[in-house]
Amino acid sequence: MQFTEIPSVFPFSLPLLEILQLLPLFAAIVLWKIKGIPGAIIALSVAMLEMIASIFLYQNFDIQQSAMQFANQASLLGVPYHAAVDGMSILFVLLTALLGLLSVLFIIFRKFYTSNILGVMALIQGLLMSQFVTVDLLWFTLMSIFEIIATGYLLYRWATYIDAEPMIIRYAQFMLIGVLLLMLGTFMLGWNYSDYTLHQSGTGAWSFDLFDLAKTPVEPAIGTFIFFTLFYGLGIRIPIFPLHGWLPSTMQYGNVTIAPVFLLGLKVGVYGLLRFVFPVLPDAVNSWHKVVVVFAMVGIFYAAVLAMRQTNMRRLMAYGVISHTGILTIGLFTLSRLGFEGGIMLAINFGLAISGLMFMTGLVWHRTNTAKLHQLGGLFEFLPQVGISFLVAGLAIVGMPGTPGFDAVHFVLEASIAEFGALITIAAAMGNVTAAGFLLFAFQKAFLSEPATDTSKWDKSPARLTEWVMAITVIVVILGMGFFSDLWLDLFEKSLDGLSTLYGNRGGHE
Repeated sequence: MQFTEIPSVFPFSLPLLEILQLLPLFAAIVLWKIKGIPGAIIALSVAMLEMIASIFLYQNFDIQQSAMQFANQASLLGVPYHAAVDGMSILFVLLTALLGLLSVLFIIFRKFYTSNILGVMALIQGLLMSQFVTVDLLWFTLMSIFEIIATGYLLYRWATYIDAEPMIIRYAQFMLIGVLLLMLGTFMLGWNYSDYTLHQSGTGAWSFDLFDLAKTPVEPAIGTFIFFTLFYGLGIRIPIFPLHGWLPSTMQYGNVTIAPVFLLGLKVGVYGLLRFVFPVLPDAVNSWHKVVVVFAMVGIFYAAVLAMRQTNMRRLMAYGVISHTGILTIGLFTLSRLGFEGGIMLAINFGLAISGLMFMTGLVWHRTNTAKLHQLGGLFEFLPQVGISFLVAGLAIVGMPGTPGFDAVHFVLEASIAEFGALITIAAAMGNVTAAGFLLFAFQKAFLSEPATDTSKWDKSPARLTEWVMAITVIVVILGMGFFSDLWLDLFEKSLDGLSTLYGNRGGHE
């Protein structure tokens, strides 16, 4: 597969991609020292600037070009740096900026800015931006390591349970294995490129650049091994069944809102598959994609059944994420253009919807100090806007009309029936229906049913302006993206040309 790029030129004489990465990193250094209201003002200003820069990037992106754009290359302390974006990258950049801004607003609304949490959040946002704009696999892997460490600190430092040590140990165990395998696969691809250039030109130079790796052949046996190391490393991040063991305890015992937003709202693993694994290892992907789909199908029902057995809202949503990730995985591994489009849209849709659920759960926690379903109930009486926002986000996950999940699920199911036939497609559709059951159950139990326990210690004051702002923002963003989904499809349409051709234009094209 061949990649081309357009260098960053006027009016981008300022390195726009570098600004998106470095601005939050500089802010993180400042916010580590400056706390309180001044820190909140700085954090909000930086988050707004990130949002403006992302929109500016989007507005000046040429959707008619299949080449990657705004490219810059350099060498930093001997480590090659290469950044460029296509439409898919910009979609993830926009989502990162949006969720970063909403997370800052959430912390400010909760008046939680007296700690250094805003600095940690800015650091994570900058590292995520680096992963979404780099076209160097080693750089992507290094930024992933730093981001995993920073998010783990966020999970543990602001956990909602006193005894959070078992949770963070489990998180660290899974992530460490994933990072080691990701690093192993990365270095093996670099070694393969070196071996190839040694035989071709006698240079033996190492490279982890996507432009080099994508045009370098990989022996089938080596390719299969590298595929599984990278797939395992990225699959933990998505998370894909059966690589999900860290998520339920993390959701239940860790930080209630911000860490899950960064962990689950931004599908780094999905992006890594599409950006690096699929273009570089097509033979291995073709050989094993049906096996991955079988695991995904099992995961849909396994997680859905467990979700319906949960008594904790946060743990229920963890299994909901695992179940829906199976549908997303089936879409990607149809290896068709329609499946790629549906998978990307589902990744963005899940990101928005899960983040919306996490923000609303955080507001509920702030009022009740619990996420146990049997201790909740009647919240709609004094938090109706939070309940409606929770419902809209839940329906977006299911793929109801008017949400971005509607077109995305349609694309995935259509691609699945063309590639795998009716059985797997019907199973995926039934899994999606099952998801409606456990999400509506959680909504009914928390917001509509009568509370079964003493609620005298709850804060039942009328909804505050801050809660209105968060709830309405979530609703507007989800419905806005749903009703104008063509804008986002057009954004990454050309970006999929090369990948679609590489896999034989499976399933045709709409």
